[in-house]
Amino acid sequence: MGSDIGANIRRLREAHEWSQARLAREICRAAGVAGDPVGRQEVSRWENGKRTPREWLPFIATALGVSEEVLRTPQKPAEPPLPTLADFLPEGDPLSPLQAHSGRRTGMGAVVDLRQRVHGLRLADDVLAGGDLIRPALRELRSAVKLYREGSHSGEVGRQLLRQIGELTQIAGWIASDAGQHEEAERIYRLGISAARQAEDHTLAGNIAGSLAYQFSNTGRESEGLTLAHAALNDAGSKAPPKARALYLDRVAWAHTKAGGIENGQQAMRALGEAGEALSEDGPGTESPAYLYWVDAGELRVMESRVYTELHRPLRAVPLLREVLGGYDATHTREMALYLSWLAVALADANEPEEAAAVAERVITLAADISSERTAERVRVILARLRKYAKVPEVATLLAEHQAA
Repeated sequence: MGSDIGANIRRLREAHEWSQARLAREICRAAGVAGDPVGRQEVSRWENGKRTPREWLPFIATALGVSEEVLRTPQKPAEPPLPTLADFLPEGDPLSPLQAHSGRRTGMGAVVDLRQRVHGLRLADDVLAGGDLIRPALRELRSAVKLYREGSHSGEVGRQLLRQIGELTQIAGWIASDAGQHEEAERIYRLGISAARQAEDHTLAGNIAGSLAYQFSNTGRESEGLTLAHAALNDAGSKAPPKARALYLDRVAWAHTKAGGIENGQQAMRALGEAGEALSEDGPGTESPAYLYWVDAGELRVMESRVYTELHRPLRAVPLLREVLGGYDATHTREMALYLSWLAVALADANEPEEAAAVAERVITLAADISSERTAERVRVILARLRKYAKVPEVATLLAEHQAA
């Protein structure tokens, strides 16, 4: 019975597009109680069947606008439930405010200051690698969480702080992943999903989840990456801004590509097409979060070319990559090295080992000055792919010079 009630609470909450924290507040309001006797963690326990609401059941029903009987009646879904981001929240609640607030009251000025620092870190990531930024990124994240947990603030300031913590985790997780610290990155991303959901910012939650899904797909956890990429898309819903939806679909395409197989390849191409359609809806009348400034048609072409490369369709990948690289900002050294690495692999697949070796040499030169595990891994992939052409003089020279890699 408890599991049935929990499933119904979750189903109805998601139909309202409420976070667990929002439902907790509505329950307390329905019960007419002050403070927070019910919090996100308690709602999570109910939904997971770990506890039964009992005395809170009437107030849950009131908050959700249904009868108690509806909450008790088992539901038989016609099809398997869609994946949800709730399954990827961290254990406990690392963002729960401390009971005794010893810090001074935090105002909107602190939110503005944090927003500027987050944006500065994001811009720094455009030109610096994870190994260079990991320490300042973690320092900023610890400071932001401490400000939220230990300070005293209004509900609106608290939500804005949570939103900025979410944005900070997205870039800090990306930096940690680029530095090769994948466990740390996963912990950061899960914290961010929790912060964004508590702030009821579904677009931001989807962006953070998509980044974690991307890491899963690239680190041998393809099945989890596929599930999470779809959860990010499903949870954000059709109301997400066009740029955000295009990015979610890009992540879905990559997750299907890395999962392998003919059917997944077809799903990847379908998602790429939908991503392009979503981005085409972006225009003067639409508004997207500032952190999606980099999502444009060029980025979609990059993902499309990578998918073609991974699917061993070099005749489609090579022209796309050359087009993108022709107009790319050379100051973004890491991205330039990464995109060139895909071109090198696609050229090898196209049976152009001499040209592939020349591009690979450029990748290795760029990667030598970048403290990025992503670029280091791509160098290893290129060299492994070129070994079948070891008798080609240009390739033999490259392998001899860089065999330590």
